[in-house]
Parts: sequence; C-alpha cells; structure tokens
Amino acid sequence: MSSALRAEAGQIDVDAIVVGAGGAGLWAALELAREGIPTAVLTKLYPTRSHTGAAQGGVCAALGNVEEDHWEWHMFDTIKGGDYLTDQDAAEVLAREAIPAVIELERMGLPFNRTPDGKIDQRRFGGHTRNYGEGPVRRSCYAADRTGHMILQTLYQQCIKAGVKFYDEYHVVDLLFEGGSADQGGRCSGVVGYKIADGSLHVLRAKAVLLATGGYGRAWRVTSNAHSLAGDGMALAWRHGVPLMDMEFYQFHPTGIVGIGILLSEAARGEGGYLLNGEGKRFMETYAPKLMELAPRDMISRAMYQEIRAGRGIDGKDYVYLDVRHLGRKVIEEKLPDITDFARVYQGVEPISEPVPVQPTAHYAMGGVPTNLETEVLANAAGGVVPGLFAAGEVACVSVHGANRLGTNSLVDLLVFGKRAGKRMAEICKTTTAPKHVAGAERAIRDEMLALSTRPEGVRPAEIRRALADVMMEGVGVYRDETLLTNAVKEIQRLKGEYQRVRVEDTGSVFNTDLLEARELGYLLDASEATAVSALARKESRGAHSREDYPERDDEKYLAHTLVWRGAGEAPATKIDYKPVTITKFEPKPRVY
Repeated sequence: MSSALRAEAGQIDVDAIVVGAGGAGLWAALELAREGIPTAVLTKLYPTRSHTGAAQGGVCAALGNVEEDHWEWHMFDTIKGGDYLTDQDAAEVLAREAIPAVIELERMGLPFNRTPDGKIDQRRFGGHTRNYGEGPVRRSCYAADRTGHMILQTLYQQCIKAGVKFYDEYHVVDLLFEGGSADQGGRCSGVVGYKIADGSLHVLRAKAVLLATGGYGRAWRVTSNAHSLAGDGMALAWRHGVPLMDMEFYQFHPTGIVGIGILLSEAARGEGGYLLNGEGKRFMETYAPKLMELAPRDMISRAMYQEIRAGRGIDGKDYVYLDVRHLGRKVIEEKLPDITDFARVYQGVEPISEPVPVQPTAHYAMGGVPTNLETEVLANAAGGVVPGLFAAGEVACVSVHGANRLGTNSLVDLLVFGKRAGKRMAEICKTTTAPKHVAGAERAIRDEMLALSTRPEGVRPAEIRRALADVMMEGVGVYRDETLLTNAVKEIQRLKGEYQRVRVEDTGSVFNTDLLEARELGYLLDASEATAVSALARKESRGAHSREDYPERDDEKYLAHTLVWRGAGEAPATKIDYKPVTITKFEPKPRVY
C-alpha cells in the first residue's frame, strides 16, 4: 500500500474556517478575530504567496483625490463594464463600500503612492469614467504596480497582530456536510485538510466555512494565473451539489507576455501607454474612440485578435506592441517597476527604449460559486442559502463583475466582500450550534487519494493537463462558436474519463506535490466542464463571452445568470437553470465607449 497518506487522522474543532489566505480570506479572518471567533485559516501556500499579490495596477475607490468622482459613477461603470449582467444591488455595495475599505487599508499602514499634498494618489484604468461615461477618470488607488502585494502584506500583518491561527501548507481536499449535500438541504460542517509536510489528513469541524480559494486560470495554456489556481473551491462546492454561476464568462487580459501569459499590468495603459499594430497605428481608435487603450479588457482583447486576423500583427505574427517609451524613464521606473522587470527578464526587451510584445492571456473568472450580498452560498436560482457555507473573492459570484470585470475591481471585490464574509460568519457563529462529530469523515477522500497513488498503471496527470489546456485555449477562448464549444465539451468529457486512470509515481508522504497536482487536475476538469457547458448554452455575445455565430447581445432571452449543476457520478453536466439579473437604477443599453 502507498505511504502517500498517513494512517491517522487529526481532529480540530473551531467556530470558523477560512480556506485560502488571499485578500478575501485574510480580511474575513481579521473580522472574525476582531469578533473573538475561534478561526482556522487553511492555505496551501504561505499567505503572502497568495495570488492576490499578482494584482499590480490598483484598487478602485471613488475618493476624488485627484479629480471629481462619485461612487454612483463607479457603480455605473461596473454595471456597464459587465455588459448589464452585473447585479446592480451588488455593484452599489461594491462602489459604496470601496471608499471606507481603502481608507481603512491606509490606516492599517498600506504604502499607497501619494499626491503632492499627501493624499492617496489615483490613476486612470480601463472602463472607469467620469459622469456616466464622458471620459476617463482617475479612480485607481495604487502602490506603484505592486498594489496586490502590498494588500497581502498589510492584511497578513494585521491578522498576525490579531492572533489569527494559520495552518500553512494545508491543502483542503474535501468539504464536510451533514444532513445531505447542498442540493438536498444539507449543512456545511467543516473540511478535510491534507497536511503537505507529512501527508496526514485532518478533519476540521466548524459552524461556518468560507471558500476564498481564487480562480482556475491554469485550465488554459496561456494564462496570467499562478500554478496554484486550479479551481479548488469551485470544484469542491460543485461536487457537493452547489451550482456554479456564469462560468461562461472568463476574462482574457489584453497584455500578457507573449507565449507565457505573465501579466503586464493595465497600469501601463493607465499611465498613458499605447497599443500599436504592425503598421505602428494606435488601433483602439477604431474600436473605442473615446477611451482608446482604456476601454474594458474584453473589448481590447477582441480588437487585438481582429487586428491579428487582418494581418496587422507585428510582422504578421499573433501579437501586438505595448509602447510606454513616450512616458519617460522616471515614470516607467518609479510607477511601473515590476512591469519593467518582467519585460527585461522574460522577453529581453528594454521598455524604456523598445515596445513590448503582448497578447491576450487567460486572466479572471467572472463566474463561480453563487452567493448573496452577505457572501452566503446559494443552492438554487430562488436564492436558497446553503447553511454554513460562504464564498468571497474570485471563487465567488455575487455578481459584481457580470459578463466582464473592470480592472481594479477584483481587489475591491476582495476587500468589500471579504470583510462582509467575516462579519456575517461571526454573526452565524454566535447563534449556531456546533456540528456533530462523525467518526471516519475523511475515509471517502482517503480512498480517493490512495487510488491515485496505488494504481499499478495509468495515465500521467501532466498528459491530461496539457490536453485540457489546448482544448480550453482553442475551443473556449476569446472567440467561440457552436462547433468549437461542442467539441470542447466532448473532449473535456473524454479527458474526465482518462482521469479515472490517472496514477502518480511519488508514493511518499512528505511534500508529495505529484499527488496534489493530480487532485488539482480533477478540479480543473470540473471547472472547465462547467465553463464549456455554460458557454455552449448561451447563444449570444455578451462581455467576455463572444460567439461568432451569435454576435449580438440578446437581452430578451439571456439577460439572466446561468446556473449549472454537476452530473451524477461521472455523468456530464446537463442541468442548467437561469437566475434573473437584479436591475435597480440603470436599464440595459448598447455598450459603446
């Protein structure tokens, strides 16, 4: 028998569990600590290595420090940017609460860039406008191009100060439910964690569990996402009867490093950078004459592909140029230091004197685990809550991003709804009884994980992972159609069948990354299936979901959120329902910039 898993299982009882230590998880944990709630934060990475640290450009809040701004304008931009699929009550919460959240971060010590009079400095970002679309506005609060990194450091320090208990390098491999699965009215009662250092399984019981596990960009071949972003939380919830919402909407960021996808922040365009085609022309004037390079990301990514298709890529190739040379050495080195380093290290390009080759890269999930405004996970289109289960950050879909997220709204989402999660979980913990102890709660997951490392023969996970990345890139990319999506669904289903024969070669218990990567492959397959099935069902183009066979937005049929449930066993996902979009202030209009 394999020794990949140690025989004994640990038992830990707390009031609250936070899975993931990015921005959302850390702020939730901080709020729980402030309320005196015994909390365990489980993270498969050391907290300051969480993917929030990769967010470069800024965090939006209508402070009005540099020019006039109002939260209502931010709300409108969020709704319009999301192609009117954004729930407008959620957008209002985001825009309103962004302001005190950023101010609180500053008071915690986050080193924002400053104006000459000492206020938090702000710069332009794509899709953010003054007076409901008149022109760009300076709304993004930033710390050079390391804003996410600084948020992580600041919140982690505050959590340590507050005495938050961290379980670093614990990979959550299952959710626990009592009274049946989520679609049967069951209650989430804890998690099973795999301690990476020694291969032991630990059962953690709690009154409230928060999923703050991030996205699943590693499903695509070219992505800005870290290797750790494998859709863990989405897949685990899906396997326990929770539907996933709006999975067809996946954002491709326009400016990824060619071939490898590492992000060159929108901050470069916020500071005044240009996008140039092979003819040396700023081509965005054709597609978004008002905002140019500051148009929303989905529009720029499509414009880049159109230029490339028309033969106007650089030297006829599949990329264009990001040009910041005109900004001057001082701006480039002081405000864009990471971007400058990335271009030098990964491309051998000197951005002070050379344009930088860029292409769209898989970047951000607008969809995920559905929640209400209090971050409680929803079981159905009617808004029924899954007791004990919460989600915040990229893993969740509250829907503040609709069909396309505006730049810098991801960090706002983390802060606003991470904080809300902590407050609501604290309320629940104070009024809810502890879950019952169940002996052997980890047995099913133990058997599943042992199977991966005890099969005498089988398929290597890397082979399936490469095939999946190709399928997603080619069939579920920036442009889609019926044939591409139908083939993608079939191929993902075939790969899921192959996954049943996966085996890992490492049978050791200490830092068995092979075993963990095999688990993550299963999560990626689930998230990819939900994405492709949802995209095939939505026969319109809206935001980041662009169907060449259905090029127009269809509000009559598809002004609604998609909910998709996992099939029983290994059966394909076929159950789909639709949830109405909440409209409060802004009626849907044509989306032009």
